[in-house]
Amino acid sequence: MSEADTRARILGAAEVLFTEQGFEATTMRQITGAAAVNLAAVNYHFGSKEALIREVFSRRLTWLNQQRLQELDRLEAEAGGMPLKPSKILEAFFGVALKMAADTEGGGRIFMRLLGRTYTKPSEFVRGFLAEEYAAVTARFKAALIKALPGVPAEEILWRFHFMLGAMSYAISGADALHVVDGAQHDEGDPEVLYARLMSFMIGGLRAPLPKLPARSAKRPRLAQAACSQASSAAKAASR
Repeated sequence: MSEADTRARILGAAEVLFTEQGFEATTMRQITGAAAVNLAAVNYHFGSKEALIREVFSRRLTWLNQQRLQELDRLEAEAGGMPLKPSKILEAFFGVALKMAADTEGGGRIFMRLLGRTYTKPSEFVRGFLAEEYAAVTARFKAALIKALPGVPAEEILWRFHFMLGAMSYAISGADALHVVDGAQHDEGDPEVLYARLMSFMIGGLRAPLPKLPARSAKRPRLAQAACSQASSAAKAASR
């Protein structure tokens, strides 16, 4: 087995186990057993569990964010400096992720479930890492949304982006929330149907009337602040 094959097997096994059990509950021994390698191989390729977790995310998340930016670049080039339709911006950001979640052959579905569950309960290490990974891409997309929706305050766009991330994360995490609602089991169904429903929901939320806030200003959502804090200032600067 080549070093590349060994590395890929370790990453694949870790991705599945982290999705099923979480980061804390998954041991290095379980990962080596699932990958059919020895502990020395894991130490050689990654050095530590934290480095392994980072690489599990990086190998797919870097590609995912590159695809998002490429799609946004294409849309902005076609628009020739004019504001984009908000629906197009959402499709570029969330659509790429939802299509990845529909990939049952190449591991995209497993990874997106891991990412979705990580959003809801991130460790401090993963929280900081995701902030780094998302800084550039969220800055670009929030700037595009601010330009597309001049009547919506930038802070409100940040909150709505946070809510949309939560909706997508829950939808792809594999949790059967509908069972809680009506007591019946529901098939996940066609990924294209999920895509259509979720995108319709997100676009409606983005265009919803502005809320009547209490006098005291609400703080930013913790998740959005962690994942997007560096991007927020850049997005606001780009909108001026």
